[in-house]
Amino acid sequence: MRDTLRVQLWPLPTLGIALAVVAGVGLPRLDKRIQYDLPIWLSDYLFGGSPDAARSVLAAIAGSLVTVTALTFSLTVLTLQLASSQFSPRVLRTFSADRYVKTTLALFLTTFTFALTVLRTVRTGEDGQSGFVPRVSVTAAFVLTLASVLALVLFLSHLAREIRIETMMSSVHSAADHSISLLLAMKEDGDRADPDAGRPPAALPEPPDNALVLTADRSGFLTSVDEAALVKATVEADAFVVLDRSPGSSLIAGTPIGAAWARAGEPFSSGTREALAEGVAEAVRTGPERTELQDVAFGLRQLTDIVAKALSPGINDPTTAVHALSHSSALLCALARRDLGPRLLCDDHQQVRVVLRRPDLRDLLDLAVDQPLRYGAAEPAVLARIAMLLRELAWHVEPVQHPPVTAALTRLRSTIDAQNLHATEHFKLTELTRLVDDALAGRWPRGPGS
Repeated sequence: MRDTLRVQLWPLPTLGIALAVVAGVGLPRLDKRIQYDLPIWLSDYLFGGSPDAARSVLAAIAGSLVTVTALTFSLTVLTLQLASSQFSPRVLRTFSADRYVKTTLALFLTTFTFALTVLRTVRTGEDGQSGFVPRVSVTAAFVLTLASVLALVLFLSHLAREIRIETMMSSVHSAADHSISLLLAMKEDGDRADPDAGRPPAALPEPPDNALVLTADRSGFLTSVDEAALVKATVEADAFVVLDRSPGSSLIAGTPIGAAWARAGEPFSSGTREALAEGVAEAVRTGPERTELQDVAFGLRQLTDIVAKALSPGINDPTTAVHALSHSSALLCALARRDLGPRLLCDDHQQVRVVLRRPDLRDLLDLAVDQPLRYGAAEPAVLARIAMLLRELAWHVEPVQHPPVTAALTRLRSTIDAQNLHATEHFKLTELTRLVDDALAGRWPRGPGS
């Protein structure tokens, strides 16, 4: 729920409007009580005009803030459209979570609502009632207006910075780093000294013939798994569950997502099967889009989308692609230092109950390299940056993690040989691929790109 609200524009402005209504009703009442008890030095700083002047000021504030809010909303929508068309539709989530945009909209709507609410309390005395000017309230509206003007200037500056592709990629990188640190544990300090360190986990157990096939309850993207609820369901059924779909996967209702079987080896009773299937369905949560909540590959997916978009014929911006590959390289090197094996969930007796599939290094490397290699095959700068990415990653991986890097290096060399490149460019790229071999062997000699 928090993650859903975080990327919505309406919660904070709605809260601001509610607070403005409360303040617009309560502050004028306070004005009536203290209007004759205010110290002289404070009265000099409060609004001192007539009821007509107060109405004019409040009406001007309300009218101008509506215009400014409409302008701000239009600029926000335009920025979202630009980000979607120029970068990737999947980076809109990062922009929608921008607190500055939501705070600015909330301030504008709060000021408008407060001024409009206070306006109804001003009395001119022409209707048989005594005249009344809520001086503190009008002054508060004026202060909020000054804050709104300052916020507009800062918002325009912030918006100009946010629509830059470098800022967008940095935001994606930061969000991905945060997700990685939360979801994946660091390898032990002694892992690199251990010859068995980094060994891939054993293959997932094969379900027996009488295993219960678990199916998706709803179509959509797998956004998260309620681990506590899943373990509880398996304990109640005395079962072992394997989910072979990782967060970020596209699920289709009714299709298999895993299997479950009794630890004792006996078939489930009909009641147990239904209860377990229902418990797993409730624990597996889907949504209309991928999120970084439990999806460690989402940041790489966004960066790869930016690379693919930059290399499209309509944009043709290899420099942006190279910069995005640099961010992908940094994320891959950070992931190489993390435990990428399947996640094991245990019960209170430390018995493994659930195995959750997660992408391994091969999956992540293929995600970061395959599309850039395909769409950037004719661009030497992109090929060179992919070679540097493999070299940087090779320096961080364990020996048992070399095969994915070696396989990607083989694809890169085949792509280079298949291109009609100038002899100088071909030689330079060949030298860069040789440096990947050196990095795999633990050497970092100086060479092209060093």
